[in-house]
Amino acid sequence: MTRLELAGITVAAGGREIVRELSLDIASGSVVGLVGPNGSGKSTALRCVYRTLRPLRGTVLLDGDDLTAATLRTGARRLAAMTQDHSSDLDFTVDELVALGRAPHLSGHRGPGGDDARICREAMERVGVAHLAGRGVLTLSGGERQRVLAARALAQTPEVLVLDEPTNHLDIAHQLGLLAVLRDAGTTVLVVLHDLNLAATVCDRIGVLHEGRLVAAGPPADVLTTALVADVFGVHADVVTHPVTGGTRLLYALPGAPVIPS
Repeated sequence: MTRLELAGITVAAGGREIVRELSLDIASGSVVGLVGPNGSGKSTALRCVYRTLRPLRGTVLLDGDDLTAATLRTGARRLAAMTQDHSSDLDFTVDELVALGRAPHLSGHRGPGGDDARICREAMERVGVAHLAGRGVLTLSGGERQRVLAARALAQTPEVLVLDEPTNHLDIAHQLGLLAVLRDAGTTVLVVLHDLNLAATVCDRIGVLHEGRLVAAGPPADVLTTALVADVFGVHADVVTHPVTGGTRLLYALPGAPVIPS
């Protein structure tokens, strides 16, 4: 497995820095979440990792090597991204779209072989979309399409998975199921999540971005405090311990909601 490191990433757009000196270490085999309010720089930081953006300063390292020095094919063999920017204009079938994940591993004019077909089938089975193999992608619901994209990323057999809001459009059962698959994938994972309770459930460590800066990083129980949630997200949350797992959970109240006497 591979260690991923964001080393002093700064990204500028429109004359201002939207990510500022972001340094974050994602240990080999760990799951690290990026959370923060809308516009805090989470997706921008991820774009630097999967190389659709070049930072103004800083770099992304895989096992200490500058990722920008790798060829696109080599980078794609090592790192797979599930983004929010995917196009749905082309009506591939599900099995055709998942098979695109094998492209970095093919050489010359060789098409996918038996091993590639097996890897794709297993990836679809893991996220529960094997029964959709012959369906056109444009006929799928948003949640089904999201799971197909996860299957494509898994079919890439990467060392590192980078995911931007992978639970979008999913019901709660599929959210938990997909996150369990990603956690058990045997890869290093960097994931952006909006749901703080999901982040606390799946992540070994959480990094909190606010106005482009990393303001906290560490285990969920250390990071997701009432004070931090109030300062960064502007809401009150009572922090409790899950009665079964012992994990951190946040309980929210609507502004102005009545308080039940204890």
